[in-house]
Amino acid sequence: MLILSLAAALSLASQEVPAEPSEAEESVDQALPPGWRPAPAGLMIGGPNGEPMRVVAVGLAIEPQAEEAEAAEDLVRVTLTTGMGDIVLDLDRGNAPVTTAAFLDYLERGWLVDAAFYRAMPYGDAGIAQFGVRRTDHLLDPIAHESTDDTGILHERGTISLIAPAPGEGRADWFISLVDIPGFDASESFHGFSPFGRVVEGMDVVEAIFGAPLDPEAGEGVMKGQMLADPVLITAAEMAGDD
Repeated sequence: MLILSLAAALSLASQEVPAEPSEAEESVDQALPPGWRPAPAGLMIGGPNGEPMRVVAVGLAIEPQAEEAEAAEDLVRVTLTTGMGDIVLDLDRGNAPVTTAAFLDYLERGWLVDAAFYRAMPYGDAGIAQFGVRRTDHLLDPIAHESTDDTGILHERGTISLIAPAPGEGRADWFISLVDIPGFDASESFHGFSPFGRVVEGMDVVEAIFGAPLDPEAGEGVMKGQMLADPVLITAAEMAGDD
Protein backbone atom coordinates (compact mmCIF):
# COMPACT_ATOMS: atom_id res chain seq x y z
CA MET A 1 0.00 0.00 0.00
CA LEU A 2 1.26 3.45 -0.76
CA ILE A 3 1.30 5.68 2.31
CA LEU A 4 1.24 9.23 1.05
CA SER A 5 1.07 12.50 2.95
CA LEU A 6 -1.56 15.07 2.01
CA ALA A 7 -0.36 17.72 4.43
CA ALA A 8 1.47 19.74 1.78
CA ALA A 9 -1.77 20.36 -0.06
CA LEU A 10 -3.30 22.12 2.92
CA SER A 11 -0.56 24.75 3.00
CA LEU A 12 -0.63 25.26 -0.81
CA ALA A 13 -3.96 25.26 -0.62
CA SER A 14 -12.38 43.10 -19.97
CA GLN A 15 -15.64 42.07 -20.72
CA GLU A 16 -17.20 44.23 -23.51
CA VAL A 17 -20.62 45.77 -22.87
CA PRO A 18 -23.00 44.41 -25.53
CA ALA A 19 -24.65 46.91 -27.84
CA GLU A 20 -28.34 47.54 -27.41
CA PRO A 21 -30.30 45.16 -29.68
CA SER A 22 -32.25 46.61 -32.56
CA GLU A 23 -36.03 46.22 -32.75
CA ALA A 24 -35.55 43.64 -35.50
CA GLU A 25 -33.12 41.63 -33.37
CA GLU A 26 -35.48 41.74 -30.41
CA SER A 27 -38.39 40.49 -32.50
CA VAL A 28 -36.26 37.62 -33.88
CA ASP A 29 -35.01 36.71 -30.41
CA GLN A 30 -38.56 36.56 -29.03
CA ALA A 31 -39.65 34.26 -31.84
CA LEU A 32 -36.83 31.76 -31.43
CA PRO A 33 -37.73 28.16 -30.62
CA PRO A 34 -35.83 26.47 -27.75
CA GLY A 35 -32.21 25.75 -28.61
CA TRP A 36 -31.84 28.57 -31.15
CA ARG A 37 -30.15 31.94 -30.90
CA PRO A 38 -29.93 34.98 -33.21
CA ALA A 39 -26.99 35.22 -35.57
CA PRO A 40 -26.19 37.46 -38.52
CA ALA A 41 -27.37 35.99 -41.82
CA GLY A 42 -24.60 34.03 -43.54
CA LEU A 43 -22.49 33.68 -40.37
CA MET A 44 -20.44 30.48 -40.04
CA ILE A 45 -20.40 29.37 -36.39
CA GLY A 46 -18.52 26.60 -34.66
CA GLY A 47 -20.27 23.34 -33.99
CA PRO A 48 -19.68 21.16 -30.89
CA ASN A 49 -16.48 19.70 -32.38
CA GLY A 50 -15.19 22.91 -33.91
CA GLU A 51 -16.64 22.23 -37.37
CA PRO A 52 -18.26 25.14 -39.24
CA MET A 53 -22.04 25.28 -38.98
CA ARG A 54 -23.88 27.47 -41.43
CA VAL A 55 -26.89 29.57 -40.55
CA VAL A 56 -29.93 27.50 -41.41
CA ALA A 57 -32.37 30.38 -41.63
CA VAL A 58 -31.97 34.07 -42.21
CA GLY A 59 -30.61 35.50 -39.02
CA LEU A 60 -30.76 32.20 -37.09
CA ALA A 61 -28.23 29.55 -36.05
CA ILE A 62 -28.55 26.28 -34.13
CA GLU A 63 -27.27 26.46 -30.57
CA PRO A 64 -25.31 23.25 -29.81
CA GLN A 65 -25.25 23.58 -26.01
CA ALA A 66 -27.68 20.72 -25.33
CA GLU A 67 -25.67 18.31 -27.49
CA GLU A 68 -22.44 19.28 -25.73
CA ALA A 69 -23.99 18.73 -22.29
CA GLU A 70 -25.31 15.33 -23.35
CA ALA A 71 -21.90 14.29 -24.67
CA ALA A 72 -20.22 15.17 -21.38
CA GLU A 73 -22.72 13.15 -19.28
CA ASP A 74 -20.99 9.78 -19.14
CA LEU A 75 -21.22 8.34 -15.63
CA VAL A 76 -20.16 4.86 -14.57
CA ARG A 77 -21.79 3.46 -11.42
CA VAL A 78 -19.57 1.38 -9.15
CA THR A 79 -20.36 -0.27 -5.82
CA LEU A 80 -17.62 -0.87 -3.26
CA THR A 81 -18.61 -3.38 -0.59
CA THR A 82 -16.78 -2.98 2.72
CA GLY A 83 -16.99 -4.54 6.15
CA MET A 84 -19.04 -1.50 7.20
CA GLY A 85 -21.45 -1.44 4.26
CA ASP A 86 -21.71 -0.43 0.60
CA ILE A 87 -20.44 2.76 -1.00
CA VAL A 88 -21.98 3.58 -4.39
CA LEU A 89 -20.02 5.87 -6.70
CA ASP A 90 -20.80 7.65 -9.95
CA LEU A 91 -17.48 7.97 -11.80
CA ASP A 92 -17.35 10.84 -14.28
CA ARG A 93 -15.86 9.24 -17.37
CA GLY A 94 -17.07 12.15 -19.51
CA ASN A 95 -14.93 14.74 -17.72
CA ALA A 96 -12.17 12.59 -16.19
CA PRO A 97 -11.66 9.75 -18.69
CA VAL A 98 -8.06 8.86 -17.82
CA THR A 99 -8.53 8.67 -14.05
CA THR A 100 -11.84 6.83 -14.37
CA ALA A 101 -10.37 4.29 -16.80
CA ALA A 102 -7.48 3.57 -14.44
CA PHE A 103 -9.83 2.95 -11.49
CA LEU A 104 -12.00 0.66 -13.63
CA ASP A 105 -8.88 -1.21 -14.73
CA TYR A 106 -8.14 -2.07 -11.09
CA LEU A 107 -11.79 -3.08 -10.64
CA GLU A 108 -11.89 -5.32 -13.72
CA ARG A 109 -8.65 -7.06 -12.73
CA GLY A 110 -10.14 -7.78 -9.29
CA TRP A 111 -7.42 -5.76 -7.62
CA LEU A 112 -9.73 -3.50 -5.63
CA VAL A 113 -10.75 -6.54 -3.59
CA ASP A 114 -8.68 -6.47 -0.40
CA ALA A 115 -7.75 -2.86 -0.98
CA ALA A 116 -8.38 -1.09 2.32
CA PHE A 117 -9.44 2.15 3.92
CA TYR A 118 -6.54 2.76 6.26
CA ARG A 119 -6.36 6.48 7.08
CA ALA A 120 -8.69 9.17 8.45
CA MET A 121 -7.12 12.58 7.92
CA PRO A 122 -8.89 15.40 9.77
CA TYR A 123 -9.72 18.65 7.99
CA GLY A 124 -12.05 21.26 9.43
CA ASP A 125 -15.12 19.59 10.90
CA ALA A 126 -14.42 16.30 9.11
CA GLY A 127 -11.70 15.24 6.68
CA ILE A 128 -10.97 12.43 4.24
CA ALA A 129 -11.11 8.64 4.28
CA GLN A 130 -8.11 7.33 2.35
CA PHE A 131 -7.84 3.89 0.76
CA GLY A 132 -5.47 2.08 -1.55
CA VAL A 133 -4.26 -1.16 -3.07
CA ARG A 134 -2.30 -3.20 -0.53
CA ARG A 135 -0.32 -5.58 -2.76
CA THR A 136 2.72 -4.23 -4.57
CA ASP A 137 2.27 -6.84 -7.32
CA HIS A 138 -1.18 -5.37 -8.02
CA LEU A 139 0.03 -1.89 -8.93
CA LEU A 140 -0.42 -0.52 -12.44
CA ASP A 141 1.78 2.19 -13.94
CA PRO A 142 1.12 5.80 -12.90
CA ILE A 143 -1.23 7.73 -15.16
CA ALA A 144 -1.37 11.16 -16.78
CA HIS A 145 -2.57 13.87 -14.42
CA GLU A 146 -6.12 15.21 -14.77
CA SER A 147 -6.36 18.32 -12.61
CA THR A 148 -9.47 20.12 -11.44
CA ASP A 149 -8.72 22.73 -14.13
CA ASP A 150 -8.90 19.97 -16.76
CA THR A 151 -12.08 18.29 -15.51
CA GLY A 152 -14.05 20.99 -13.71
CA ILE A 153 -14.62 18.56 -10.84
CA LEU A 154 -13.81 20.09 -7.46
CA HIS A 155 -12.98 18.58 -4.09
CA GLU A 156 -16.38 18.78 -2.43
CA ARG A 157 -18.10 16.59 0.12
CA GLY A 158 -18.58 13.12 -1.34
CA THR A 159 -15.90 13.47 -4.04
CA ILE A 160 -13.59 10.53 -4.79
CA SER A 161 -10.11 11.62 -5.87
CA LEU A 162 -6.81 10.07 -6.92
CA ILE A 163 -3.74 11.11 -4.95
CA ALA A 164 -0.91 12.37 -7.15
CA PRO A 165 2.24 13.37 -5.23
CA ALA A 166 3.31 15.12 -8.46
CA PRO A 167 1.74 15.36 -11.92
CA GLY A 168 1.93 11.97 -13.61
CA GLU A 169 2.54 10.05 -10.36
CA GLY A 170 -1.05 9.13 -9.45
CA ARG A 171 -1.39 5.38 -9.14
CA ALA A 172 -3.47 3.38 -6.64
CA ASP A 173 -4.26 5.57 -3.65
CA TRP A 174 -7.59 7.37 -3.45
CA PHE A 175 -9.68 9.22 -0.90
CA ILE A 176 -13.26 10.29 -0.34
CA SER A 177 -13.87 13.78 1.04
CA LEU A 178 -16.29 14.29 3.90
CA VAL A 179 -16.06 18.08 3.55
CA ASP A 180 -15.23 20.62 0.85
CA ILE A 181 -11.43 20.98 0.54
CA PRO A 182 -10.57 23.71 -1.97
CA GLY A 183 -6.90 23.41 -0.98
CA PHE A 184 -6.78 20.13 -2.90
CA ASP A 185 -7.89 21.79 -6.15
CA ALA A 186 -5.34 22.99 -8.70
CA SER A 187 -3.88 26.44 -8.09
CA GLU A 188 -0.86 28.49 -9.10
CA SER A 189 1.16 26.96 -6.27
CA PHE A 190 -0.17 23.37 -6.24
CA HIS A 191 -0.92 20.89 -9.02
CA GLY A 192 -3.87 19.52 -7.07
CA PHE A 193 -5.25 16.00 -6.87
CA SER A 194 -7.54 14.31 -9.42
CA PRO A 195 -11.23 14.05 -8.48
CA PHE A 196 -13.18 11.80 -10.85
CA GLY A 197 -16.57 11.07 -9.31
CA ARG A 198 -18.70 11.21 -6.22
CA VAL A 199 -20.56 9.12 -3.69
CA VAL A 200 -24.27 8.81 -4.52
CA GLU A 201 -25.15 6.31 -1.76
CA GLY A 202 -23.33 5.29 1.40
CA MET A 203 -21.89 8.52 2.79
CA ASP A 204 -22.95 7.18 6.18
CA VAL A 205 -20.57 4.25 5.55
CA VAL A 206 -17.75 6.67 4.67
CA GLU A 207 -18.49 8.61 7.86
CA ALA A 208 -18.40 5.40 9.90
CA ILE A 209 -15.03 4.47 8.41
CA PHE A 210 -13.71 7.96 9.12
CA GLY A 211 -14.92 7.69 12.71
CA ALA A 212 -13.41 4.24 13.33
CA PRO A 213 -10.82 3.86 16.13
CA LEU A 214 -7.32 5.08 15.35
CA ASP A 215 -3.94 3.72 16.39
CA PRO A 216 -2.22 6.62 18.19
CA GLU A 217 1.22 5.17 17.52
CA ALA A 218 0.83 4.21 13.86
CA GLY A 219 1.93 6.42 11.00
CA GLU A 220 4.89 8.71 10.52
CA GLY A 221 5.24 12.48 10.61
CA VAL A 222 1.97 14.34 10.12
CA MET A 223 0.18 11.02 9.58
CA LYS A 224 0.93 9.76 13.05
CA GLY A 225 -2.34 9.11 14.87
CA GLN A 226 -4.38 9.17 11.65
CA MET A 227 -4.10 5.46 10.79
CA LEU A 228 -7.07 3.19 11.46
CA ALA A 229 -6.41 0.61 14.15
CA ASP A 230 -8.21 -1.96 11.98
CA PRO A 231 -8.18 -1.09 8.27
CA VAL A 232 -11.57 -1.52 6.59
CA LEU A 233 -11.25 -3.95 3.69
CA ILE A 234 -13.05 -3.71 0.37
CA THR A 235 -14.53 -7.19 -0.06
CA ALA A 236 -16.15 -6.67 -3.48
CA ALA A 237 -16.14 -4.07 -6.25
CA GLU A 238 -18.72 -4.17 -9.03
CA MET A 239 -19.63 -1.97 -11.97
CA ALA A 240 -23.32 -1.59 -12.81
CA GLY A 241 -24.24 -4.00 -15.57
CA ASP A 242 -21.66 -6.64 -14.57
CA ASP A 243 -23.01 -10.16 -14.12
